[in-house]
This record gives sequence, C-alpha cells and structure tokens, in this order.
Amino acid sequence: MNEQIKLLAEQCGFRSNPDVYDRNQSFDIPKFAELILQECLNQCYNRGMNDELYEGQLKAASYIEKHFGVKV
Repeated sequence: MNEQIKLLAEQCGFRSNPDVYDRNQSFDIPKFAELILQECLNQCYNRGMNDELYEGQLKAASYIEKHFGVKV
C-alpha cells in the first residue's frame, strides 16, 4: 500500500498490522474518501504555480470540487 494512502487510512480507523484482528475495528469510508479528495485538490492547487500547466490544474480542481460538492 502506498505510504500516503496508508497514513490517510490510519486516520480513518484502518489498522495496518495484519497479525491483529479486531472485530470492533471500524473504518470511516466517507472520511477516507474525503481525505483522498482533499489530497488530490491540494496537489492541483499547490504544485507548479509558476508553470504553464497551472491554469489547467486550477480548472481541474474546480471541476473536481463541483463534481463532488466540496471546497478546499
């Protein structure tokens, strides 16, 4: 599992130790989806601000926000 995804999953209740099974373990799927979405939007807004692709990144972020009904 990608380390960044693992860190986000752990914030939502995922336990990465396969030797420990906890039947009471809960995993907050909506929160996990929201965290991934926030990371994606942050990448759009905070990468390459001075390059020729930045306008497209901002447009993509706007489309993503509208599609999922969120705002950073």
